Amino acid sequence: MSNSISKAPGRICLFGDHQDYLELPIIACAINRYITVQGIPNGTDSFVINLPDLGKEEVVRFRESDLKPTKGGHLKTTLFVVQQYGCHPDQGYDITIQGDIPINAGLSSSSAMIVAWTQWLFTTFGCNQQITPELIGKVAYEAEVVAQNSPGGKMDQYTSAIGDIIYLETDAFSKHRKIDTAIDGLIIGESGISKNTVGVLGDIKGKSLEAIAMVQKEVPTFELPLATLDAYEKYKTLLPTDLQPFFYAAIQNHMITQEALFALSEKEINYQNIGRLLNAHHEVLKDILKITVPVIDAMIDAALKAGAYGVKIVGSGGGGCICALAPIEKQDSVIKAIQNAGAKDAYSVHISKGAHIL
Repeated sequence: MSNSISKAPGRICLFGDHQDYLELPIIACAINRYITVQGIPNGTDSFVINLPDLGKEEVVRFRESDLKPTKGGHLKTTLFVVQQYGCHPDQGYDITIQGDIPINAGLSSSSAMIVAWTQWLFTTFGCNQQITPELIGKVAYEAEVVAQNSPGGKMDQYTSAIGDIIYLETDAFSKHRKIDTAIDGLIIGESGISKNTVGVLGDIKGKSLEAIAMVQKEVPTFELPLATLDAYEKYKTLLPTDLQPFFYAAIQNHMITQEALFALSEKEINYQNIGRLLNAHHEVLKDILKITVPVIDAMIDAALKAGAYGVKIVGSGGGGCICALAPIEKQDSVIKAIQNAGAKDAYSVHISKGAHIL
């Protein structure tokens, strides 16, 4: 299978933005935008990796003894991590990595790349475990987040690897279940503004964890997954004013995610209700965590005025994309409205299967 093509999708976080690093559950779906990895043996001891979407080329000597995790070095770090799973490259390849997921836009292009790369390495050079979507997601998470000491969570890697719509517990056990429903009418709007993932994530994560730790210090029995807004009202005075919004957002977003899980599990989907929950989630992200920018706000207002059921920002914030859920008959109008509001691009997407080999 040396010439196999590894393919991994991007993702939309439907519910649970800024929740997975708090070990709270998320609901996300894979979309029909992909990163592909393809290799041809080159008879050397190096991977010559062509990244045409970035206009870059990397040469990696996979037998180097100093191969180690490198901040921002996703491909090299993944090579380091897969060796812990018995994957040891033994010949060089000319590799092309490319795709149609917009870069740095909140749709997890980097995670999809790492998932596709991990899957290609395991498929080409073997693994000491059964290769499953869950294993690929786990290893990709270890390569992108753990090994590089980055602030993200598990949502991106697991969603890309597993596919469809998933409800993912982001604690140490990483339990998940697929939500067996079809959602039609999803639209992506690209702002064209690159998001500041590390900066925004790091800041919000740090303040959220600090707020929760302060409450738990005073109230050792406090458990965030069981908290309601009554707990916020009861314990907010334990926090300085600047940390109270992060405590509120953690509780409120978790409650919205739980309500969304129930709504998505019904036999017949109530699109108006799903849209209401998307809007409620976005209100927390916009008004409490303040991760939007003016063009994102304009795109969301335009989509709602054009008849979308609900709209939210996707990803860490500070730019990136929005996701709208619209009636099928209004999709074209919503797409046009988003474009006219200043978007770089807008288009419909469909739920996709996870990472796979062609």
